[in-house]
Amino acid sequence: MHLPPWLAHALRAQRGPIPWSAVVRGALSAGPLLFAGMLADRTSLGVVAAIAAMLAGINDRPGSRRASVKRIGMPALAGAAGMVLGTYAGDHMGAVALTALLTLVGLAAGGVSAVGPVASGAGTQLLVTSAIGAGMPLPEEGWLRALAYLGGACWLLGLRLALPTPGALAGDFRFDGEREAVAAVYDAVGTERAGDRRVALTAALDHAQDALTGPRLRRYASSSAERRLHAQYAAALPLAEAATALAWAGEAVPERACAGPRRLAVAVRENTHTGPLPAPTRSAPALRALDDALLRAAEAFDRGRGGDLHTRRRTARGALRSVLGAGGREYGLRVALCFGASVAVAQALHHSRWYGEHAHWYWLPATTVFLVKPDLGPLASRVLCRAAGTVLGALVFAGFALVLPRPEGLVVLVAVSGALIPVATRHFAAQTAVVTVLVLALVMVGGEPQASAGRITETLLACAIVLIVGHLPMPGQRGGGVRARLAAAGGAAEAYLAHVLREAEGAGVRRQGDTRVLQPTDGRPVSRSALPAVRDARVEGTAADDTRPLRWTLRREAYRALAEARSAIALAAAELPALARHSEGAGEVAAVLERLVDTTTACAVHLDDSGRLTAGDLDRLTELLDELGRLDEGHGLVGLRRSELPLAG
Repeated sequence: MHLPPWLAHALRAQRGPIPWSAVVRGALSAGPLLFAGMLADRTSLGVVAAIAAMLAGINDRPGSRRASVKRIGMPALAGAAGMVLGTYAGDHMGAVALTALLTLVGLAAGGVSAVGPVASGAGTQLLVTSAIGAGMPLPEEGWLRALAYLGGACWLLGLRLALPTPGALAGDFRFDGEREAVAAVYDAVGTERAGDRRVALTAALDHAQDALTGPRLRRYASSSAERRLHAQYAAALPLAEAATALAWAGEAVPERACAGPRRLAVAVRENTHTGPLPAPTRSAPALRALDDALLRAAEAFDRGRGGDLHTRRRTARGALRSVLGAGGREYGLRVALCFGASVAVAQALHHSRWYGEHAHWYWLPATTVFLVKPDLGPLASRVLCRAAGTVLGALVFAGFALVLPRPEGLVVLVAVSGALIPVATRHFAAQTAVVTVLVLALVMVGGEPQASAGRITETLLACAIVLIVGHLPMPGQRGGGVRARLAAAGGAAEAYLAHVLREAEGAGVRRQGDTRVLQPTDGRPVSRSALPAVRDARVEGTAADDTRPLRWTLRREAYRALAEARSAIALAAAELPALARHSEGAGEVAAVLERLVDTTTACAVHLDDSGRLTAGDLDRLTELLDELGRLDEGHGLVGLRRSELPLAG
């Protein structure tokens, strides 16, 4: 018996080893901050700092130190801004004006969340802290609350940067996740099963790029080691290209050919020389390319002169396009409606004295924020997990509240809950349960009575609001997030294909009037197809006689965009049928795009090997472009545009 996708997703949990370093950081964050606030007779500020450390702990995911600066720091800044905004709005606005303002904040935060994971984290903290600032009865001014909040997040970030981690290998404290991330790329290249190789390669390369592109910490001490690690990453890109061509052809990599990348992975992890490499296997173009890339990688390991990360920064214009595009508009409108409705309901209950003496109306909108965020999982899954986790956490806290001494026992409970967050993030229900215990302990330390029953009631109310609003008809096309991701993947695939064809033109092209025409060297006719327009395909400083660095950059962007589209499609498919139907057909389009990018990669390897593209290569590209055009006409998911630069013969 197969479970429906929305229920199967709710029961699925991530696996992996326990992140002990993150557990230690969690234990040293919220609890000690709360205790310090109590010692300084500033318990309310200690509560705010502990909330900031808790939210920062949720963002404290595996990765390098440099990546954590952006992943934790940017949401913390947004949270501090939300604390100031919410505090002054709550002090000087009536219920109607406050509801209208927070609805607009939800619209902006939702739109910004479409930019990417870090922006989504920033939007989440902006909304949560604006609700807390407006509703939590604290004696301090807004600016002081914001400083306490920023201090709590910075405390956890400082622990992340200062404490050693298991990734700090080879006695080099300066690197933690970077070496492991680069080594994982070489391990993925050495995977024997062709079907698994491309998926593993894409994930490993994305992770390595993220690990290496953050701010360089301790620059004065690590410049040489930094250049060496960059060179090792750059040397993996031609290996990845050859491995993708092998996967496209369905060829198994001989064990002898797999041994070389695995030895390079060991050399990265242990920060040593490569040592002897296995004899080459050169029976096919992709295997010859793999062998050549392996030799170049060994040379780069020895010299360590640095290398380009082959990534381009997102421009302000590109980020604005994401915010104002179909995905950003749908995301923002959905968050605004849910957040605004929850604020309105909470204000009505608050002014009718439903909460009694202790006003914590901010719980309802703050809970809604985590329920309405599409990037946190499908709607039904989020609602089920949130409800189950809250009930479990509230019951557990009610039991502890009966036996623990106050306030010492509650401080210990906060510290233990902080330590459990890195483990609980593997499942939304478990994370909700731990956060519920932590928040209820903080509320009780702040002077309010035990509130487990109220927490359960408000969570169930928030679930109902999000379920109702989440299924309301929206202006424009639904499935905007999936469409935006597929459009980005289509544009990246177009730019990559166009660049490879321009490389082929340099090897054997003839001009006919004002039209540039590809002519295969064997003289056979090639069927016609439109080549999509090239967008944003130029990178300054690329030498005219070697366009491979640009090709690797474009390939990386294409595969990263495809991975993001696949993730969005998987989440959309796990929604309830009423929502999932708006993204039907997206999986087919993504599969054709993947085949197109894989075929383009194989053509690039063949071009390097023989200096030409055959009629068969061009026919395969033509067939995939035609198939993609037919699918897009049926579903309208990519918005594929026809090119003025045809494949012709």
